[in-house]
Amino acid sequence: MPSTIWSKKHEIIRHYDELASIYDSLYLDEQGLKIKCSLEHVNFNGSDSVLDAGCGTGFLFEYIHRQVGHLVGVDLSIGLLRVALAHVKQSGMKSVLLVRADVDYLPFKERVFDKVFALTLLQDFSDLNATLKEMMRTTKDESTFVVSGLKKVFEEACFKHILIKVGLVSNILLTSEQVKDIIAVCWKHLKAKDK
Repeated sequence: MPSTIWSKKHEIIRHYDELASIYDSLYLDEQGLKIKCSLEHVNFNGSDSVLDAGCGTGFLFEYIHRQVGHLVGVDLSIGLLRVALAHVKQSGMKSVLLVRADVDYLPFKERVFDKVFALTLLQDFSDLNATLKEMMRTTKDESTFVVSGLKKVFEEACFKHILIKVGLVSNILLTSEQVKDIIAVCWKHLKAKDK
């Protein structure tokens, strides 16, 4: 991997490590809107394995941990993961596992997850195709993806094209102006499953 990509990743880690102690106060309401909007379009099975890619401090956990079998939160920022761990312990969430890892190189076998959430994550990655394909690699063929990207970074048509290009059939959700992301609920296209 070129050093410029690693430099950007280290910059992102430093940024989120520095924000970790105030991250919830900055983004709780905004992330809550995205999560609530997304969850209106996702059904869970009590045995689902869910990946929260770029989990941050674990905003999603509180909403779904009782509805799934396993919930794995992955983030590069140790600062954010420490805050997430404190939330998990305080709330007694038994189904949550936290992993410090790079979403571009997930430490999981192929086809283990039923659902993937990647909320406000993609703008931090250089090769969106590779990032999305890595997440797809870890999911079962019938998996659901919830992916979002900041409206100030992505135009809706471009965002949808990125998803289609990697083999995700997407439904872009209509959201209020208060939601700062484009949110897509996606499924693997049958022809893309073995790519």
